[in-house]
Amino acid sequence: MQPGLTRHTRRAFLREAAAGLVATTALPSLVHGLPSSRPAGPVQEPFWELVKAQFPLRPDLTMLNAANLCPAPRAVSDRVTELTRDIDADPSFQNRAKFSGLESRSREALGRYLGAEADEFVITRNTSEGNNAIVNALDFEAGDEVVIWEQNHPTNNVAWDVRAERTGLAVRRVTTPAAPRSPDELAAPFLAALTPRTRVLAFSHVSNTTGVRLPAARLCAEARTRGIRTLIDGAQTVGALQLDLHALGCDFYTSSAHKWFMGPKEAGILYIRAELAPSLWPPIVGVGWEGARARAARRLGTLGQRDDATVAAMATTVEFHEGIGVPRIEARVLELAAFLKRRIRETMPDAMILTPDDPAMSAGVVVFTVPGLDLRPAYDRLYQEHGVACATQSGGFRFCPHVYTTIRDLEQTVARVASLR
Repeated sequence: MQPGLTRHTRRAFLREAAAGLVATTALPSLVHGLPSSRPAGPVQEPFWELVKAQFPLRPDLTMLNAANLCPAPRAVSDRVTELTRDIDADPSFQNRAKFSGLESRSREALGRYLGAEADEFVITRNTSEGNNAIVNALDFEAGDEVVIWEQNHPTNNVAWDVRAERTGLAVRRVTTPAAPRSPDELAAPFLAALTPRTRVLAFSHVSNTTGVRLPAARLCAEARTRGIRTLIDGAQTVGALQLDLHALGCDFYTSSAHKWFMGPKEAGILYIRAELAPSLWPPIVGVGWEGARARAARRLGTLGQRDDATVAAMATTVEFHEGIGVPRIEARVLELAAFLKRRIRETMPDAMILTPDDPAMSAGVVVFTVPGLDLRPAYDRLYQEHGVACATQSGGFRFCPHVYTTIRDLEQTVARVASLR
């Protein structure tokens, strides 16, 4: 792929490449050279090589840390650079006036992508800001309870403890089974923890520490029948899975652009169900509050001077996902995770995979431990000697492959982990 192609040309190319490759996946020429243990289903590796070429990754690097930070495709980083230079060339009010329309376009794109209305979104700086905005926007009385998952990120966990210190709020933590056998088994501890005093149920859609995926729609439906608000941390789902927030039934949903969404840095997503917005207190009151207070979620979006280029590039990121195909991205993420788990078991039978196999209880985060391997030195050697960038979590490795990861990348990486013993 030529670096000079415009973002529009790249999107069109990806669409055409996807259509052509999917239509010819049965051809022997596309099968040749793929590992025999590859996942069943359409052969699409040549297409994913083209997708990988859209990213400026070092050729000697295997990036498996999507749960923390993803590279942005050139289409997104080029858009940020283009608009940043535009601002620097002319920072006048007159020139910058166009960014109001570009911000609206980004929210419209997010609404289309996530199954909600444009006015139900605030473009924040990250998931942490979105979580804390809701933690501090709701009214509570002494004795009210919030039920949270012990595997939540601190911004949807410790943040509730801090709020409780000044309001008398009771925070109840839920523990789920270490090896869940079904979504029902994951839902049960939450449902048992809800009481007439529960005001909020707050949980991560997918755990960043184990890769466990909760039955979010069921939990939201149960909470709704009891008048309980739901706050979902979607840092490990937006950009990895297809989402329809209206169908999901949550009240609040948060995420970051720099993770699986592969978007601009220091941008995030806060969804607020429209009818709830008037009851929320803004965490920050900035310029434009008077006009925003009656505009649904935007009453929580007067955050002061923003990086306008970053906000505008959120629309470009949605377009990149749409160019590949959102269903195709989810299928690829699940394919890579399934292949990774299977290959770990084939290569290191004594490894313990903490993430469930069932895609109803997992997504793209894969956490596993390897007996007899000193984790920290092994983690450092993977990067320094083999060019594998990952994370450590829950006493093991956390591998998070994405659309810029190939099956061959995963095969080689698992073999390298095994060689460290």
